[in-house]
Amino acid sequence: MSSRFQVPGSKLGTNGITWNLEPGTWNSEMNAPSLTLGIEEEYQIIDPNTGELKSFITQMLEEGKVVLKEQIKAELHQSMVEVGTEICKMPADARTELVKLRRSITELAGRHGLVIAAAGSHPFSNWEQQEITPFERYLGVQNDMQDLARQLLIFGTHVHIGIEDREFMIDAMNVARYFAPHILCLSTSSPFWTGRQTGLKSYRSIIFRHFPRSGIPPFFQDCAEYDGMVETMVRTKCIPDGSKIWYDVRPNNRYPTLEFRICDVCTKVDEAVCIAALFQAIIAKLWKLRRDNLTFRVYPTELIEENKWRAVRHGLDGKLLDLGKQTEVPVRELIHELIDWFLRDVIDELGTRKEIEYAYKIMEGGSSADRQLKTFAETGNTRSVVDQLVRETQEGVS
Repeated sequence: MSSRFQVPGSKLGTNGITWNLEPGTWNSEMNAPSLTLGIEEEYQIIDPNTGELKSFITQMLEEGKVVLKEQIKAELHQSMVEVGTEICKMPADARTELVKLRRSITELAGRHGLVIAAAGSHPFSNWEQQEITPFERYLGVQNDMQDLARQLLIFGTHVHIGIEDREFMIDAMNVARYFAPHILCLSTSSPFWTGRQTGLKSYRSIIFRHFPRSGIPPFFQDCAEYDGMVETMVRTKCIPDGSKIWYDVRPNNRYPTLEFRICDVCTKVDEAVCIAALFQAIIAKLWKLRRDNLTFRVYPTELIEENKWRAVRHGLDGKLLDLGKQTEVPVRELIHELIDWFLRDVIDELGTRKEIEYAYKIMEGGSSADRQLKTFAETGNTRSVVDQLVRETQEGVS
């Protein structure tokens, strides 16, 4: 295991950060990250009579903003609604926020005879029949991307982790890329596409990979190299700003956060909180290593992309490459190692053991994709899968 660690070229001090044993506290004199949390979720708007997606966001938005203000947003397709938590310190706070948001959106949809579901793709609705939200931003995306935009009928979970030091943010992105496929395995929820069983656990990942500037990000030497890349793209009119960099892990364009975008939207609220807690703990661990003049090895993008493909294809039932050992290892074994060995010390210091150990339940019972496939195998009916998704989206919320 030690082969995965190395000493960076420049010396960092070892006395700047203080870890308080009281759960949830984080103190530093070395610009340690705040580790604040924000979670964005994209839900499907569904007609319960047919199980089909329903284009309805423009009708919901004005009414929704009265209650949720800027926490509710439209997305590219009118059959999608996006919500975002307030800035949270702890995963438990994020859970409270998500429960409130899911309950509010459910009540709002219910007033119009509709329901919501959280899954990376709809089991049978066709993207060709969906309406684009008639806002300038989304019409611009449609104009730029054409069928790629219209086909983007997918739903994700985005997790923001507060990192105020931009240099550390790029360091953390370079390293955290390695763990992104591991967490994707826990979140897979898109095994169907337009009524077909795709044979993949995260078909959402395949659809989004058609977009430019997406996938596992390349390695960046420092903040200047990343910012220079964005500035060149803006100057040459490739993009209007950094928000059109759609990497699986990216520095957010507006906020001092590292944004993890790789995951399918989590069907159950506890799944979303679990993956957010894992991403927070990974960043906390990387900071501790940096403080102690250590870092996790940075591996080639191509090998991390191979792991992502394996996660997309097989989810929790596959094997990922342990690049330190140069061998393939069952996913569940690697996730146990991630929690029980790599993150062990920071979990209790952050006070997030309960949320992170929910991963054990996911590994035991399967991800949302696994549960969907089980229901389909038992019923032969994708409509039954939709009904299951609606029920599970409300689990722990109603």
